[in-house]
Amino acid sequence: MQKGTIGVTSENIFPVIKKFLYSDHEIFLRELVSNAVDATQKLKAVASSGEFRGETGDLRVKITADEKKGTITVSDNGIGMTEEEVNKYINQIAFSSAGEFLDKYKDQLNNIIGHFGLGFYSAFMVSKKVEIQTLSWKEGAEPVKWSCEGDPSYEISKGKRKERGTDIILHLDDESKEYATEAKINSLLNKYCKFLPVEIAFGRETEWKDGKSVETGNDKIINNTTPLWTKKPADLKEEDYMNFYRELYPMQEDPLFYIHLNVDYPFNLTGVLYFPKIKDKIELSRNKIQLYCNQVFVTDSVENIVPDFLTLLHGVIDSPDIPLNVSRSYLQSDSNVKKISSHITKKVADRLEEIYKNDRKSLEEKWDNLKLFIEYGMLTDEKFYERAEKFSLLKNTDNKYFSYEEYRTAVEPSQTDRHKKLIYLYATDIHEQYSFIESAKNRGYDVLIFDSQLDAHFVNLLESKFKETSFARVDSDHIDKLIQKEEKEKPAISAAEESDIANAFEAVLPSGSHYSVVVENLDERDAAVLITQSEFMRRYREMSALNGGMNFYGSLHESYTVTVNYSHPAIKKILNEKKEKLNPKVQEIETKLSAPQQALEQFLEKVKGKKEDEMDKSDRDEKERLESEVEKVKQERKELLAGFGKENELIRQVCDLALLSNGMLKGEELNKFVKRSLSLIS
Repeated sequence: MQKGTIGVTSENIFPVIKKFLYSDHEIFLRELVSNAVDATQKLKAVASSGEFRGETGDLRVKITADEKKGTITVSDNGIGMTEEEVNKYINQIAFSSAGEFLDKYKDQLNNIIGHFGLGFYSAFMVSKKVEIQTLSWKEGAEPVKWSCEGDPSYEISKGKRKERGTDIILHLDDESKEYATEAKINSLLNKYCKFLPVEIAFGRETEWKDGKSVETGNDKIINNTTPLWTKKPADLKEEDYMNFYRELYPMQEDPLFYIHLNVDYPFNLTGVLYFPKIKDKIELSRNKIQLYCNQVFVTDSVENIVPDFLTLLHGVIDSPDIPLNVSRSYLQSDSNVKKISSHITKKVADRLEEIYKNDRKSLEEKWDNLKLFIEYGMLTDEKFYERAEKFSLLKNTDNKYFSYEEYRTAVEPSQTDRHKKLIYLYATDIHEQYSFIESAKNRGYDVLIFDSQLDAHFVNLLESKFKETSFARVDSDHIDKLIQKEEKEKPAISAAEESDIANAFEAVLPSGSHYSVVVENLDERDAAVLITQSEFMRRYREMSALNGGMNFYGSLHESYTVTVNYSHPAIKKILNEKKEKLNPKVQEIETKLSAPQQALEQFLEKVKGKKEDEMDKSDRDEKERLESEVEKVKQERKELLAGFGKENELIRQVCDLALLSNGMLKGEELNKFVKRSLSLIS
């Protein structure tokens, strides 16, 4: 028997392995099975080279477990090890045999998984003792037993293995006994080993017999050794791609289409990426692309490999050229990763452009499910934007699709305003904004539909990219103000009269939001009152909401512009009623206001050019007294108009109609409106 100390630089290597080297304890099984697959692949290589002339026999990797004893055994019939090799590759941590073997047998083998020499030691994350029983393929080799109890001391003695290959026996520690259960092993094998290139056997197949499930004598193979991405695209049919998607993502809707990646220069990359249906919301679970290294599962967090927007795709990427750290769990950034990322982006753009050119009808049919993904890419990746503007589509409220250039050509003649700026009109909800859309269409304008959660940002992006162009939501103002063809004349009323109208209408508007009332000369066929929200403020509030609302715009109250249509017959009627009922009182207030107003104007002329702190105290007091007197009379007029507004059923009715058309009339106020409407027509 040989005893010794494992060749490490520190006696604390095992605590490091347990706590820091591996990001997830459960990957121990992946590492051990991967090593067993390596050993099997190596045997195939030496057999192919003619060095090994015996029978290769059954080359499956087998996993067995004893839940009662708390043991797991990973067995292979691969290349095995001599005592010298155990000393070299097990006792010298990080002295991996993979690189050395690849150099020697590179013509026979290009799929060695292990690169780090540390995979075996992941066993100590869950084990109090690890034992190796191995017999080399070399003629005359003796079986070897190696054991270690999680410290630098080990023992080597004569082994008992009769056939070529290796058994790794884990004696689980008390905290890790769950790993010996059938359910847990099945779960780990399904996650990490389902596509390894050598058959992995665990348990027995079962069949239904005499009303119960019984084991057969056959090994249960848990993996697909030739997954779809390892095959040539020319050998595959559409059905194959769909079946593989269902294998990866059971119970999910079929994808829109796919891209088969197959690159061998300047880096190795294979895989299949699928475009899932993304309807009205971004599914922020970015764990749908699985990264493999030579068919070994590494991670489903691929943010460092593909651009952020591509993490919305589903599928598999396999590359031995993506650098990993020693535990195969963390990605390391380097030039290869950047090249791979750029290549994947290019392939996605190529595929979309190909569909646009060769099967545009199909692209249009899929657009509602694709749009959010493409917008996300255009917003976050400048190079993708440059490609995507060639195949990206705009959809209007009549469900017609246009390329960017097609749409500009279609609307430029009619939607260019008097300042030579092209106005793109859009809606976010066809039903809620129906009346505004119809108003635009009645003038011969077209309205786009932007109804995804990214569109506030996306509209901003397009506005910055398109020359001499602005975007306006169709309900952000009256249509003649959104696309101004000529200067509109203001109503022939004084500032005091306009203020009176504002005070009367503000009195019946809901509390909470801010309403700014303006009087405009609209068409008499337009609504009596129009409630709109500033394009700028609304857009930035929506952008703020998507970003969590943590900025200046997100903290502001909702604000609306209430446009009173001076040309509408109902408004004419209201103004006539105001004149008949309030003119005597208004004139009385104006008379009362005249003296203090005149006195204030004279006083201000007297102190003209002086700042507040440059005035005498007596002057400041006099200014304050006169301003207070003027404000008191103005407030009296405001209250008079507010009272008129509250009592006037027609004002309430036209304001409620405007609120109703914006979806802003609800609850008790909606009930009152219905009752009032019935009383007016009865």
